[in-house]
Amino acid sequence: MNKFGYLFYNTYMIDRFLDIESLCASGKTLLLLGPRRSGKTTLLKSFLAATSKKAVFFDGNNLSVQNYFSVNEFSHLKQFFAGYDVLVIDEAQNIPNIGMSLKIINDQSPSTAVIATGSSSFDLRGQVGEPLVGRKRTVFLYPFALWEVIGSDNTKPAFLSWQELYPQLLRYGMYPDSVLAPNDIEREVFLREMVDSLLLRDILMYQEVKSSALLLQLLSLLAFQVGQEVSLTELGGTLGIRKETVARYLDLFEKCFIIFRLGGFSRNLRSEITKKPKFYFYDIGIRNAIINNFNPLEKRNDIGALWENFALVERMKTRAYRPLYANQYFWRTWEKQEIDLIEERDGTYYAYEFKANSKTAKGAPLAWIKAYGPEVNYQAINPSNFLDFVSLAKAQEL
Repeated sequence: MNKFGYLFYNTYMIDRFLDIESLCASGKTLLLLGPRRSGKTTLLKSFLAATSKKAVFFDGNNLSVQNYFSVNEFSHLKQFFAGYDVLVIDEAQNIPNIGMSLKIINDQSPSTAVIATGSSSFDLRGQVGEPLVGRKRTVFLYPFALWEVIGSDNTKPAFLSWQELYPQLLRYGMYPDSVLAPNDIEREVFLREMVDSLLLRDILMYQEVKSSALLLQLLSLLAFQVGQEVSLTELGGTLGIRKETVARYLDLFEKCFIIFRLGGFSRNLRSEITKKPKFYFYDIGIRNAIINNFNPLEKRNDIGALWENFALVERMKTRAYRPLYANQYFWRTWEKQEIDLIEERDGTYYAYEFKANSKTAKGAPLAWIKAYGPEVNYQAINPSNFLDFVSLAKAQEL
């Protein structure tokens, strides 16, 4: 944990794991990407308040700021950060030609560290990719990770235990505004606002997408298919649009950090299925808001999908922040034997099945054992052993 990025629950401090101080470097650009309202601006302002470096902050949503940094001339740019050690540009994807401007600053002012954030990767990655080759470092800030909320490896007291938080988190997700809201009504208001005015607005700004209703229908179909293989042809048929249009919309959702896809694992065995991907939501609260279902867990018939999505994303956060590099897949056969998550790390396979009820857990599928051997690590992950699964200290062992 680091000393930056505190958010408060009454008198309780939640530390964000990313340490901006250690990540930024003179003559380089730190790209901080992540969904809207995941805490990027709060993290940056906490860093600015605590650092001994002299820093200046600009908001890329501001039209005047867009005009400042869209001009690719150093004599013009330097007036906005001269005398500062760190230049911070929030929501930089809104600034035309920002990639070239950052390149010029990195090249012409090697004593200046630059931090640029983006809530969607439509323009930011595209604009900075080629100009900043060798000059940037990209990190991703998720909504809260579980161990940020309850305390990592019991190193500090939590304001609520995992057992107390579990029903809330599977209904309302991990966004800071949701976790820290005083009640469930406020959580629902926040999540509905995210869907209605932020997420869809981001998408409608790009790629000549004109129908928010169609986008919401597509997201709803994905929400009901969490944990299942998705056919783009079937989605298009249901919505009355072409498969290619579905693929384009799915790409937009991924670039706005709403969903991500998981591909199938295979060594080209005839019994294995790999063509259709699965889609998951970066935050389960957003998924529930899309289908307008915040019912208590005991009144739901989708608890398995909720748990699978939640557990998979929390594992991704652990791997990203540790870091623990791995390729990730799902595995399924035509005979419907399946494993929810396969991690390929350092030439070794690790298999995980997510079970909301520990009593339903079984051993590894026979087809998997036959194809890849009994020595492959396999574990059923349920709420009782979940903390070890997402622990920074123990993740390497599992």
